[in-house]
This record gives sequence, structure tokens and C-alpha cells, in this order.
Amino acid sequence: MSEPLGADRRRDVPTATYRLQVTADFTLDDAAAVAGYLADLGVSHAYTSPLLRSATGSTHGYDTVDHAHVDESRGGQAGLDRLVAALHEQGLGLVLDLVPNHMGVADPAEAPWWWDVLRHGRDSAHASAFDVDWDFGGGRVRIPVLGSADDVEKLEVVDGELRYYDNRFPLAPGTGEGTPQEVHDRQHYELVDWRRADSDLNYRRFFAINTLAGLRVEDPAVFDATHELVLRLVEQGAVDGLRIDHPDGLADPRGYLDRLAGATGGRWTVVEKILEPGEDLPESWATAGTTGYDALAEVDDVLVDPAGEAALTALDTELSGREVDYAQLVHDCKREVTDGILGSEVARLVRVIGELPGIDPEQQTEALAELLATFSVYRSYLPDGREHLDAAVSAVRDRRPDLVAAVDALHPVLAQAGTEAATRFEQTSGPVMAKGVEDSAYYRWSRFVVLNEVGGDPARFGSTVEEFHEAQGRRVARKPRSMTTLTTHDTKRSEDTRARLAVLAEVPTEWAELVRRWLSRHPLPDRPLAHLVWQNLVGAWPLSRERAHAYAEKAAREAGLSTTWTDVDEAFETRLHALVDAAYDDATTHAEIEEFVARTGPAGRSNALAQKLLQLTMPGVPDVYQGTELEDRSLVDPDNRRPVDYARRRELLTRLDGGEVPPVDDSGAAKLLVVSRVLRLRRDSPELFAGYRPVEVTGPAAGHVVAFDRGAEGRDGAVTVATRLPVGLAAAGWGDTALALPTGAWRDVLTGTRVVSDAGGTPVGELLAQLPVALLVRD
Repeated sequence: MSEPLGADRRRDVPTATYRLQVTADFTLDDAAAVAGYLADLGVSHAYTSPLLRSATGSTHGYDTVDHAHVDESRGGQAGLDRLVAALHEQGLGLVLDLVPNHMGVADPAEAPWWWDVLRHGRDSAHASAFDVDWDFGGGRVRIPVLGSADDVEKLEVVDGELRYYDNRFPLAPGTGEGTPQEVHDRQHYELVDWRRADSDLNYRRFFAINTLAGLRVEDPAVFDATHELVLRLVEQGAVDGLRIDHPDGLADPRGYLDRLAGATGGRWTVVEKILEPGEDLPESWATAGTTGYDALAEVDDVLVDPAGEAALTALDTELSGREVDYAQLVHDCKREVTDGILGSEVARLVRVIGELPGIDPEQQTEALAELLATFSVYRSYLPDGREHLDAAVSAVRDRRPDLVAAVDALHPVLAQAGTEAATRFEQTSGPVMAKGVEDSAYYRWSRFVVLNEVGGDPARFGSTVEEFHEAQGRRVARKPRSMTTLTTHDTKRSEDTRARLAVLAEVPTEWAELVRRWLSRHPLPDRPLAHLVWQNLVGAWPLSRERAHAYAEKAAREAGLSTTWTDVDEAFETRLHALVDAAYDDATTHAEIEEFVARTGPAGRSNALAQKLLQLTMPGVPDVYQGTELEDRSLVDPDNRRPVDYARRRELLTRLDGGEVPPVDDSGAAKLLVVSRVLRLRRDSPELFAGYRPVEVTGPAAGHVVAFDRGAEGRDGAVTVATRLPVGLAAAGWGDTALALPTGAWRDVLTGTRVVSDAGGTPVGELLAQLPVALLVRD
């Protein structure tokens, strides 16, 4: 083992991070208990979910209610101190997840600022912290909490507070006399029917979540107040790096990052920015890069067989009854969002822009909705990204001649950087994209769900090895310190689930026949949804019946075609759950699933090891999401936040450190071998990961290899060799396929295998005899 990192190294760029979801069930003390394991695994920094005080019962921490305290249910300040001490004892640093965009307000009594705003209205000392349109609410904040408008009759005044069932609200001074309804009428807030949130809300939210109220961190006073504790932790050396949640919600992301960098002394900071394919972060941002969804897509795509597209598209067309136009689907899903759950945000945009000469309000609203639905990226950051606005305007003009006048009038207004109208449009386009695409279209188009991942493009069916190399060349040149990842708390499926499902692109005809048989036996009116469910069941198999039912229900309601969260179709969901039960109870179907998973399992594990090695060794700072150092076939949250068995992982790591090279099997030990050996090499020999250049592969199976050298220019570095498209490879074998390494002796860090490269290169079949991946260093 190498010496622990000193304080200076902790404050430098991490060599690798390990994401921990800290909750009331996995506290800061539990995190401290695994510090030694994380050091043995090879990371340089633990990376925690948000730790500031959050709403009672929160399982994620993204609903901060008080920025001045560490959450007590997670261990409080004392627990954080113990975690930091444990990390430092092991030479590890800490990266903290920070939520600047919004505050949790589900229970106003838990959020002191919000409580004060509700009590004092515009005169509150904290009124400027929240993004409230007071004039639209008649001087009151509208809170969509009532079951119906008539429920105002159910209000009560109890102990100097207004109560609605378990909901508590403050009373403005001197307003407590009279009936509860009269008291309510005097308050600085108005309790309204929850359905009015879609049209009449007057405060900015996170997406469409009414209980997360937007903060105005562009105000220096609000920034200072919400960051005081975190910046003190940075100054004291307890926190060494930051992950910034949802920068797209901020009025001025660039200004925020500049202020943050100045306050932290330029500590390593990454942003949860989802880039569309081909999009880059603004060069002006003071950040090391993103949290890695772009890297995830690059790795996933190169392991997908483009040859499977035709057959899977044909199956999807058959199940849908027509060929799906994905671009049109995205547009339509985004329009459902602009016209539905984010209608209040669109209406506020209309109010901010005001009257446009010759354009009636209905045309203005429709034009804004069309522009939002047509925007090709999450948002612009004017003047950066002006081309995306121009492209959206052009597209709407072509598609909707009836809106040309309105769009032409809006264009210059929305293009004026820094104005409230332009800024609010930018803050709105991101939520429209997220809800319309990630939380709707991804659940409706089930052609091949591997591609339906955050930051991905389901319409792009795989990529070539050359395209992968080009992407890594850009990455090492532009953002070499950006985070890379394969699984997060927000991914739709874990990396190992996607790795198994990637095999479907190599056996599309066989898969189509299976799906047809299952649909024949267990019909569901929504056949694309049924295909979505079958793919995810196979990808995560074996999984408990409870997990399967929970996923199917969430997927159906997110898709929103046959049932929804707010209008549940009980009859449809009964049939959906019967389909899930059939996977367990129908003997023929169950046997077919078991047989298919057993037969394709080896190829799925090959993909899993390949994608992990690629992610850990590509340019950037690799993150390992909790538990995924072993096989972890999880689905969307909350399934991906289940407890991690660290005792088992410690035991396996100890065996591996004894010299065992495990088989590629269900134990997942081979993946743990890959993760630990790569992370240790990155920590101990960072100079081996200083550049990037493709390594040539020759021979009949050259297309089944991704290989690159991470050495700096003119120097040999660590050489990654990963198998791709394993089903096709198994049919033909390696033959005389060779890796064109520089001549001399090389050693595989994973297996200890030694090879010598000569003028003919190194035989790939010899190199990958034990594992489908290798990481070579000079011997």
C-alpha cells in the first residue's frame, strides 16, 4: 500500500471518488466506518450526498431546509467531524454535494426562512431569498396544498398557527382573530387547490416539485448566507471539493461559479450539467467539468452493436403500431409539460415579457411553449449558446407559420443576455427538457432502453471505436479533470443492468421472438410499455417481486399514457402487475427468462468489465457509485439506493489481495478486481494517465477491441484493452488479432500476465485469456 495522501494532496484534484448516499439509515458514522475500505479500494476522496439539514424523512438530502446546520438525522456536525477524522486518518479527502438552487418547504415549520416569509410576507428579512412573483399573487404566496378549493372550510387555528390536517402555517402578527377562514384571508400566503400548481403558482420551483422553492443565489447576500457553513468547512480543511447540483436552475451559473471559486480558493468543483451529444460546457465556467453523464454515454455507445438497430426498430414499430419519430415524440412530451405541470412557469414568462405589439397573449404563450419544446439542449447561458435559441426560432418558424409573427417578436427579447425575460426562459427550458425527455419520452420509447439514459440520445444507436477515440481526445484536451461515471443516484438503470441489456443489440431477432411470446401469453394494452418492463426485468434479473412491481408501476406512471401519478387507472395497473407476476408464476415464462439470462450472462459480464475499465481509465476523474464495485443490477430510484453490503466487499477484496484472479461469474469479484487495481494504479502512478492516444488493433477481430494508451506525449502510460460486442466475438474468436504495442515487455495489472510485444504486436487472444479486459504497464 502507498502512503496516505497528505493535506495538500487531499485538496488537489481527486484521483478517484466514491459516492456515498448518506441517510438516516446510513449515517455519517456508517460512512466513517468504511473509510479504511475506501482507502484499500484505491480512491482518493469520499463523495457524499448533500449533508445540510433536510426535510424530516428525506432519503436523498436534496431538500435542504436550513443551510446553517449539518443534518442531525444523518449524524450532525459531530458525525461529520468523525467522518472527516476517519477519512484523514486514511489519507482520504471529502467531496460534498451542494444544492444552491432550491430549498425544501414541504413543512414550513422546518424551514426557518420560508416560515418567516409566510409570516411576514414581503417584509420578511428572507423575502429576497425566494423567487416569488408577489404581484401575481396579490401580495401572497400561493401554496398548492388543499385537496380541493372547498377544503378551505377544513382549516383550523391551533396554538397560534393555521392548520390543515398535519400541515402547519404561521400567522402574521395580529391576525389570529375570527374564523379560520377569516384568519386565512389575512395571511401573506394563500392555501389553494393542489391542481392550481400547474397554472397559478407564483414562486419558482425545482422542476414541478411544489415543495422545493427556488432560491435567488445570484443575490450576494443570499449566496453568503446559504454558503457560510460549507465555505467554513472548506476553509477548515474538512471539505476538499464540491459537486454543484442543478446549475441550470440558477439565474447566472457563470457568476455563481466565479463567486464560489473565489470563496473556495479554486477547489476542485464539478457541476451536475447534462450535456446533449456534441454540446460542450461554456469555456468561461470556473469548473473542472461535469459529473459525468456525458462520459457515461460515450462508454455505453461504443459497447452497443449498431447492427442490431434494424431488427429492434422493426420490433418497436410492430409493438407501437407505427414507426416512432423520436424527435416528434420529444417535442410532444415537452409540450405536455409546458401546457401542464410547468404551465405556471410559462405563464410567468408571459407576464415578465409583457405585451408584444400586435401579438395577443394566447399567441405569445403558444410561441413560448413551442420554443421551449423545440430547444435542443437543456438551456443556453447567454451570450453562450445563442445558436441554440436561433435554431429553435428557425425551426418553429418553419413548423408553425401561424406563429411567425409571435416568434419574431419574442426572438430579440429572449436573446438579450441578463434580462429577466431571457434569464427566466433559460431557467425554464431545462425543467421542460428534463420532465419531457428523461421523465416522459424515455419511458414511452422502449426500442432499446440501454440508450434511454440521462445524457444519452436514444435515437443514436451506438458508436464506432473511432468516434470513442475522438471523444476522448476532446476530453483530455478540454476537460481532463471532469468527473466520469457509469451509475448515479439519478441514472435510469445501473451500469451492470445496462451492460447485460446491451447484449440485446447482438441478438435482436432472438429477443424479438421472446418478447412476442411473452406478449402473447401476458397481453397488455400498452405494448411499448410492456416491452420496457420486460427489458428491465431481464436486465435486473434475478430481482425480488417487490422491486419488479415497484419499477413497473413507476415506469407506467412516468410514461403517463395508460396511467398517471395523479389519475391512476386501477384496471390497467392490475393488468400491469399481473404481467410482472407472470415472470415469477408462469412456469414457461419464468424458465425462458432464466434460460435467456443464463445464456447471455457471460456476454453481459464481459460488457460490464469493459465499460468499467473504459470509464475508470478514460480521461477524467472516475467516480464509483456506492456498491457498484461489485455487480449491481439496479433500476431507477429508489431501487438504486438500497443498502450496500460492505462486509462482503471487504472479504472479497482481502481474497483478491491474496493473489486470487477470480473467474468472471456471479460473485462480481472480477469487477472488484478491475476497480481496485485501476484505482490504486491511478492513485499511486498518476503520471501513467496524463495523455491519450488510440492503440492500433489489427486482424479479423479488431472491431471487438477498444484500446488506448494514457501516457503523455512521447511516453508509455497505462494501456487499456477492452472487449466489445462479445457475442459476435464468441462466434468467430480472436484469430490472429493483435495489439500494436510498442516493442518490449508489458504486464497486465489485473492478472499479472506478462507479454512481450514485437514487430507483429501482441496477440489479443493470449492477452485476454483470463479476463475480457486488461490494463497494461511497462514490465
